[in-house]
Amino acid sequence: MKQLITILFIGLISLSVNAQDKVAKIEFKSDTIDYGTIEKGSDGVRVFEFTNTGDAPLIISKVSSSCGCTIPKKPEEPIMPGKTGEIQVKYDTNRVGPIRKAITVISNADTPTKVLKIKGEIKAPEGK
Repeated sequence: MKQLITILFIGLISLSVNAQDKVAKIEFKSDTIDYGTIEKGSDGVRVFEFTNTGDAPLIISKVSSSCGCTIPKKPEEPIMPGKTGEIQVKYDTNRVGPIRKAITVISNADTPTKVLKIKGEIKAPEGK
């Protein structure tokens, strides 16, 4: 019985080591988008581009924002190794003032949580 348990234990360890050989890796072109200074009501959509530099499909399970004024949109399909994907971010540009927001990306990558940032400033139109 002791030998059977030992064999099962060794088998499980080798299975888990085997399963960890292939991992997804997420690499962003940039982890910050600077809107610069834009006018109130401007297009607030920007895109974070990334590549799966690992050797397993990348699945983005959740993308969330630090506030309701920023709406992120994640890819629904897995991103295969070597392929690129996008996370779209839409900021409500009717809010005048500085932009300093964080977008949290949760995936099956070797680094499962990644924080992206947007920054900039929204100005009221001149003469209004």
